[in-house]
Amino acid sequence: MRAVVLERFGPPEVLRWTEVPDPAPGPGEVLVEVAAAGVTFVETQIRAGRPPNPQMLPELPAVLGNGVAGRVVAVGDGVARSSIGATVVTSTGGRGGDAELAVAPSSALVDVPDGVDPLDALAVLADGRTALAVLAAGAVPAGATVLVAPAAGGVGTLLVQLLVAEGADVVAVVGSAAKAGVPAELGARTVVVAAPGWAGRVRVQVGPIDVAFDGVGGEVGAAALDLVRPGGVFVPFGMASGSATPTGAAPAVEVRRLGPPDPAALVARSAEAVAAVADRRLRPVVGSRVPMADAAQAHRAMEARLVVGKTLLTREA
Repeated sequence: MRAVVLERFGPPEVLRWTEVPDPAPGPGEVLVEVAAAGVTFVETQIRAGRPPNPQMLPELPAVLGNGVAGRVVAVGDGVARSSIGATVVTSTGGRGGDAELAVAPSSALVDVPDGVDPLDALAVLADGRTALAVLAAGAVPAGATVLVAPAAGGVGTLLVQLLVAEGADVVAVVGSAAKAGVPAELGARTVVVAAPGWAGRVRVQVGPIDVAFDGVGGEVGAAALDLVRPGGVFVPFGMASGSATPTGAAPAVEVRRLGPPDPAALVARSAEAVAAVADRRLRPVVGSRVPMADAAQAHRAMEARLVVGKTLLTREA
């Protein structure tokens, strides 16, 4: 088979679309013929050799990709053969998704319902479960003023939709004016570009924030935290800036962090997100579909903050 192989850490050009041996499913695993693989920002950091946590660095050579959509074509010992032929989305366990074939734990499979595009299901596999977990951590009261940063990415676009559905007044923070229309279309009342002075404009135009969801960290996260009223809630869930938000300077704000991941809970939340797509309660925003052979292009665009919503690597026809 062919796969996107990372042979050394560096710029996007180090990714190579090349022949590698076919993987085989072991006990409790399935083999998926991959239709598409999701790309996350942290994978661009891993590829560059600068992940948020050094333990994320894989042994090389490696194939990145932790989420795929496709068809089960083989099963390992202990897995019912009735799974063969099923259209699924699944996490791979951390590696191996950016390829024509990928091995995944059978316990991680989420069936794609009839009428749902598998690529739409893939777009909410990881980002949907994160958005649902973040929303649960925030416990947003009805009518609350809620800030989401970033609001035009994979998690942010879903989080905006979930909050609007619950009646929240959403303040969406985006990285550029070109992205402002996305959260506005999804129902955010206020959209602000994270340019110098953005927090001051929010303070004047909107007032204090009841709950802030921060997937950026760094200066943007610090500014978001500063906007939260005393007694309000701050939920950090990512650090796209490369550094976490320091929260010690805001003792009057309750900081709620996501707990350690539970595999069964992750699968259940992914299934909930896919069901929400089937019920039209969530609309995935897929901003970019790039052939796997051009994975470097997808990484470049993501690093340059040029994409909105989810980026997917697709199999060439």
